[in-house]
Amino acid sequence: MSKGLTYRDAGVDIDAGNELVRRIGPACKATHRPELLSGLGGFAALASLPTRYRHPVLVTGTDGVGTKLKLAIDHDRHDDVGQDLVAMCVNDVLVTGAEPFLFLDYYATGRLDVDVAERVIKGIARGCEIAGCALVGGETAEMPGFYSAGDYDLAGFCIGVVERDRIVNGAQLGAGDVLVGLASSGPHSNGYSLVRRLIETTGTTVDDKLLDALLAPTRIYARSVLALLEEHPVHGMAHITGGGLLENLPRMFPDKSLVGVVDLTSWNRPDVFAWLQQAGNIAEDEMLRTFNCGIGYVLAVPPATLDVTLATLSKAGETPTVIGRVAAAGASAGPGERVIG
Repeated sequence: MSKGLTYRDAGVDIDAGNELVRRIGPACKATHRPELLSGLGGFAALASLPTRYRHPVLVTGTDGVGTKLKLAIDHDRHDDVGQDLVAMCVNDVLVTGAEPFLFLDYYATGRLDVDVAERVIKGIARGCEIAGCALVGGETAEMPGFYSAGDYDLAGFCIGVVERDRIVNGAQLGAGDVLVGLASSGPHSNGYSLVRRLIETTGTTVDDKLLDALLAPTRIYARSVLALLEEHPVHGMAHITGGGLLENLPRMFPDKSLVGVVDLTSWNRPDVFAWLQQAGNIAEDEMLRTFNCGIGYVLAVPPATLDVTLATLSKAGETPTVIGRVAAAGASAGPGERVIG
């Protein structure tokens, strides 16, 4: 009698999945929060709400890393894409004023390479530590024939918590508020289909220096922004993600009565953006609606607290810059300025 088929014959290795869970256990444990009521391995994660909130509101967000993953895969740079995944979700949730609380990940591949997956998920855990949230579980999906050899995809899911009367929703925004930009670490996780197309069409040699610039992990702003929110008023916030400044800054405003007037000369763009624009002959508008161009997060604060805001953010490790102001719709732009809204 011939030997019967097994799941491994079909391309799914259950033992490899179990080995991965064993390897990532310590990294996940390092993100533990006291509210957790369960550990890894269950069907679902259990957690009580943080007790310091009087009227807690849950805030949810989900995102991926996009085609930056392909660049990382092609060059064996798997260690930081996990932080990208966490950052893209956490920074979105943070815009409401919420504290990142719980995080889950989804890792999908055609054939599970335990060594690669371990590097990726340890990066996710490291990102959760930076953000202050707990990595409470996830899913590793091995799907033979669905992905090309060596490829994998990531998705992340974040739950945050905010006090109901401290939600940041733009309701307090007014003309005269100051726009403070926080420096990005590079392109973060946006625009990489264009980046890869540029590299392909120009025949650019992708050396270690260029890879370091393009694959710098997305900055996580949670701890510094939360520290600011504890002490000083913030009227609005925007995560400069896909769509760049042109698409994301208007999301800060509750209606069409306000706009942002941004001085595009007020900060120095990292060299990687100058290279992208020159190498690809990319128009300025295309740059501003594709990349963050050096500003990864924007806060609108009242002028009276500007100095202490800048000091608090600097002390927390950020590089804050006054990049413009909030104005009434119909405002005109001065030299070097752009009206966005």
